[in-house]
Amino acid sequence: MSFTAAASSEMKRKFEKKPTLLREKAGKKSCCIFRVPQSLVEINQKAYHPLVVSIGPYHHGSEHLKMIEEHKCRFVRSLFDRTDDTWGNLDLCFQTVASLETEIRECYSETSRFGSPQLVEMMVVDGCFIIELVCELLDPTKRDPDDPIFKMDWILPFVMRDLLKLENQIPYFVLEKLFLISVPNPVDTLQNLILKFISFSLEKSGSVRTKHLHLLDLVRESFRPKSSRSQAPPANFNKQLIQPAKKLDRAGIKFETRKRLDICFLDVMFSNGVLRIPPLRMDDFITCFILNCVAFEQCYGHCEKFVTDYVTFMKCLINNPKDAGFLSDHKIIENYYGTDEEVTRFFDKVCKDVVFDFGNSYLYRLIKDVNQYYWNDWHVRWASFKHTYFDTPWSFMSALAALILLILTMIQAFLAYYAYVHPPK
Repeated sequence: MSFTAAASSEMKRKFEKKPTLLREKAGKKSCCIFRVPQSLVEINQKAYHPLVVSIGPYHHGSEHLKMIEEHKCRFVRSLFDRTDDTWGNLDLCFQTVASLETEIRECYSETSRFGSPQLVEMMVVDGCFIIELVCELLDPTKRDPDDPIFKMDWILPFVMRDLLKLENQIPYFVLEKLFLISVPNPVDTLQNLILKFISFSLEKSGSVRTKHLHLLDLVRESFRPKSSRSQAPPANFNKQLIQPAKKLDRAGIKFETRKRLDICFLDVMFSNGVLRIPPLRMDDFITCFILNCVAFEQCYGHCEKFVTDYVTFMKCLINNPKDAGFLSDHKIIENYYGTDEEVTRFFDKVCKDVVFDFGNSYLYRLIKDVNQYYWNDWHVRWASFKHTYFDTPWSFMSALAALILLILTMIQAFLAYYAYVHPPK
């Protein structure tokens, strides 16, 4: 079979064409903002796609996001009206962002359909909108008391949730540059202001020790567990994950809530047969945040996967609704999400098609210790005995009655034997 010159030319163009939906350099450390894989989107599309506000190029111009889009310029104007030179500073922002265009494009896994002027304007408007939103929420004197973004109760929670979606990010270095120009005398660092802003929806976040890539990564890093990542396990180690909560309970492992101000929900501990787990407040915000953290960790190959480690651990504990109810009874799960069935379904879905590296998990040592305790014959036998005879008042009373009967029988046998050996004279 021979090819014509036209067919050969067309084939060459195909081979020379560069990928756009997933750039050939999307694996570089600088590339940190991704389209969520379809396998994850199918789990819960609303958790990954913005519902009220678009940030960055992926969802820019979507029809259902135009309401907040119309308010962005108002926020930008309000931000620069508090500076000495409104238009001069705004122009400086455009020039600064324009000089970073190459670095900005490298942050996205997908080749942007927007040209230079559109991309630069989008970065400035979206970045300044975020900065002003943070400033106005933390300092109500800076906003109009009748501003619908703050006055209508439903809007702000949706906006805050959208700001932590993987597909809805702009590079953090853009925010830093814009912040330095638009807020010349800040009361705090941008990082701390953002964490205070997010704390209105997420109960606990701490300081951030490492450099971050965007808002989602900043907030994710603020929940970094105190436990360090384990050293690589030996080649012949057992990769078995832990048993469900009810099974661990029947084997004698106790569950306790770990409450301290300086820890987050990822800081799990195990010692002396007691599994101490910080409470997890299950609601729409935290579940959306967890899903996007897992998506980021699955896409970005240059970070530790501690949120993925945690949800895999919780999925092992929650094998069915009874396990979810058991953890709720022990105040480990604060369920504002729905029924025990819905909690179980959430952890089933979040772990679906997710790659989990047991050996590099920060929970590797804990899981290994729990398994050793669980498979210890003495612990299992003693726990089984307690569950059989002391689990309910009725079983305890039955066991007590049987013990009393046994003791009386032994006394009777002793007295009969004594009377036989020492008959009365």
